Amino acid sequence: MSFLRAGSALGLLVVATVQASAGALSVREQSTFGQGASFAGIAAGGSVSSMFWNPATMTQAPGKAIELDTTALFPYASNTPLAGSTLLGFGLGGTSNTGQQALVPAAYLSYQLNPNLWVGLSINAPFGLSVSFPSLWAGRDYAAGDSHLRTYNATPSFAYRFNDWISVGAGVQIQYADAALARGPTRVIPNPNGGSFLLPLNANLSGYGWGFGFTAGVTLTPTPTTTIGVGYRSAINQDIDGSLGVFGPPPAPSTSTSVSTTLNLPDMVSLGIRQRVDPRWILMGTVEWTNWSRIGTANVVTPSGATATTLPFQFRDGWFFSLGAEYQWTDRLAVRGGVGYEISPVTDAVRIPVLPDNDRIWLSVGTTWALMKDLYADLAYSHLFVRSTSINITAASGNPWFDGIGYVGDVNAHVDILSIALKYRWGGPEPAKKLLITK
Repeated sequence: MSFLRAGSALGLLVVATVQASAGALSVREQSTFGQGASFAGIAAGGSVSSMFWNPATMTQAPGKAIELDTTALFPYASNTPLAGSTLLGFGLGGTSNTGQQALVPAAYLSYQLNPNLWVGLSINAPFGLSVSFPSLWAGRDYAAGDSHLRTYNATPSFAYRFNDWISVGAGVQIQYADAALARGPTRVIPNPNGGSFLLPLNANLSGYGWGFGFTAGVTLTPTPTTTIGVGYRSAINQDIDGSLGVFGPPPAPSTSTSVSTTLNLPDMVSLGIRQRVDPRWILMGTVEWTNWSRIGTANVVTPSGATATTLPFQFRDGWFFSLGAEYQWTDRLAVRGGVGYEISPVTDAVRIPVLPDNDRIWLSVGTTWALMKDLYADLAYSHLFVRSTSINITAASGNPWFDGIGYVGDVNAHVDILSIALKYRWGGPEPAKKLLITK
């Protein structure tokens, strides 16, 4: 039983701190331009970084273009255990902030080969961040420990413009994942004098893996003032191979073994629209669906093929909706803002402390400034209001993560996000003045 609890650490490390940005494992912050309007209309274009959602948007950037984005995440999540419901039967205290500050980089390059054909490359970190719990937190010995996940995607892609009103694009996703976890599970030890007692252990696990997928998209321009984009990012089955060591004082023996699992990461469909209402105003909207229900339950296996434990993620699908507007203040300055609502894939039935995700509201503002000819800077700020969250890992709740030792508590969370980007384009015709800083 102790090995099963220790083995489940592999699953916990890959879901660390998703409360830091978007629903479930997703890191939405891949575009400073898009973030400034809560990603309203991002699949319909507006910036080179739109290719993350829809590679067909490359045809909106004539010549050559490069964009470098950096996003700073400032998550906050405090855990409050309910009296009498903690691991050892007595409260060791709650936590202040378990979220870890992090930087999310992104880079984009597009190159127009001829009047109708573009090639491009995007580098992103689409999943995972980090979390840390204090040593005296009531749930540390079972519910959560320090962990991190880093994923890196390289996506070479192309886009083709058939005419002025339709473009298509596609690309290949190459994903690398690196993860590490230090966790203190417990083991039930029989007492020679009768009964049993709980013995704390230390578990250390690290692992890495590769996964592959594709992207595709289309943009439609039915009128000179309307752009509609639909983008698709395919599912990726991320194979994680790791080593697990469990160490504790006698009578608990120390063990070390290799384990592996496959995470069925989701596919995603984004629909965006950008509608110019006059030379200065653009209205934008987004609807996005993420197929998180495909993750199901992952099996953690040993080299012999035996199942060490199961990881019952059991998410539902996620949804994101946003509306925004952009105003061309001057020939060199544009400002934008947006509001979004996200339905979390994590439900009350399967929530755990390292994944205290819940529905959230996005409020965002942003700007683009033309620094000089062909050089632009984007700046964006967002605040995420996360709905108050409860965690109930007990036999009575039916939470599939319950393994004989429960945890019940509340989480208070919010997120602040600050992002900056530099964009440079060259080798193309001069854009119309009213589109100066949306290319």
